[in-house]
Amino acid sequence: MVTETLSLWRDAERCYRVVTARDPRFDGQFIMAVRTTGIYCRPSCPASTPKAQNVRFFPTSAAAQANGFRACRRCLPDAVPGSPDWNVRADLAARAMRLISDGTVEREGVPGLARRLGYSERQLGRVLTAELGAGPLALARAHRAHSARLLIEVSELPLTDVAFAAGFSSVRQFNETIREVFATTPSQLRASAASRRGRLGDVSGTRLSLRLPFRPPFDASGLLSFFADNAVPGVEEVTSESYARTLRLAHGTGVVRLTPLPDHVRCELVLTDLRDLGSAVSRVRRLLDLDADPAAVTRVLGADPVLAPVVAAVPGIRVPGAVDGEELLLRALLDGPPPDGDEVPGEWGVTRLFPTAAQVAAALPNHAGVVAVAEGKLDVHVGRDAAELRAELLAFVAPSTADYVVMRVLGAPDVLLADDPAVRRGAARLGIAPDSLGEQSRAWTPWCSYAGMYLRRAAAQPCSPGQSTAWATMT
Repeated sequence: MVTETLSLWRDAERCYRVVTARDPRFDGQFIMAVRTTGIYCRPSCPASTPKAQNVRFFPTSAAAQANGFRACRRCLPDAVPGSPDWNVRADLAARAMRLISDGTVEREGVPGLARRLGYSERQLGRVLTAELGAGPLALARAHRAHSARLLIEVSELPLTDVAFAAGFSSVRQFNETIREVFATTPSQLRASAASRRGRLGDVSGTRLSLRLPFRPPFDASGLLSFFADNAVPGVEEVTSESYARTLRLAHGTGVVRLTPLPDHVRCELVLTDLRDLGSAVSRVRRLLDLDADPAAVTRVLGADPVLAPVVAAVPGIRVPGAVDGEELLLRALLDGPPPDGDEVPGEWGVTRLFPTAAQVAAALPNHAGVVAVAEGKLDVHVGRDAAELRAELLAFVAPSTADYVVMRVLGAPDVLLADDPAVRRGAARLGIAPDSLGEQSRAWTPWCSYAGMYLRRAAAQPCSPGQSTAWATMT
């Protein structure tokens, strides 16, 4: 299953069938480039399907750009869900892509990216070019171009400010990149977006409203319920329709409100520094697991006779992620509510940041795990290798807590929290002996994290003698 996903872009015949069908489920999983026009598109582009001999397929938009293709202005191939490969895969390329999306290259350069991944710059460049068709600078350039397009189209910032907010080192570099990637100038992009402003979003000062795409179906109510059960007062605010929280970002702070809608999630952002836009969007996408491939999950879990009724009843379930690895680990380490963090201007019911590790350690100086985080002995970020991170965590937390942190921070899709009381209750209600979950999970690979979410959902439902039939009619 995983091998099939990883090699999809290399299978030209299958990719062309997807393009012919204009199947939106594959948007973000590969890029189609047309030799005769010099443009690249998402698989579901509504334009006329080119002849098979005229197309090439790439794993990323950066690879298409590196080969001289420019983005289609009709289908906007950068405005799609990201590839689910970056969570399914645990290799160097996937870890690097998560860090690049978080803005690491803009903040720390390629040396910083390589250092976080534990590789030399030369090794890293060689692996990324072989796996993704582009090196770290080209991948970061594609990320900057996407951030710049968002700011150009949904803000009224001066274009000079947009250039530096998106991470470009000069206005000249910004102008050249926009022309090369989108075959137009920044001012022309802004003019063409003006008529669509109501659809794309709006901005006032540092307030932006964006549309975050996902692959349907999307179980938004399940995520909102999870966040409500675990919300930290002042840091998070959950209603029946939205989730709001504060963000601690590289250049400042932010507040976000996420409102799920039928075909996208409305993302309202207030940022103190617009350089954090790309990172903020990347983090909330991970939080909501918006790059998941629900069809792939359903194919595997829906084939299990025990899970099938649950899967059919709750399509598109997601695994909650995290906006900050350090915060999630601290929340897992603490037995009670955290000490108060710094205050921020109130928005949507949230008024303060989650405290830093140093602030928590000051309140709990004898907590070995908290002190380890504060002293940098535990570095939890999206570019970590899962096995290495888990091994480090086991010096301070139980295996179940280590698995929980790995699953949520790294978006690891194949972690079953077999010791979670809710997971065990759900298993029992579905007729699975809790002590046999380890053996049972072999049939759920590589989607054990999602299976665990289905078991948690089963535990939350009233138990009845006809449990299987009850699932078929659950709303």
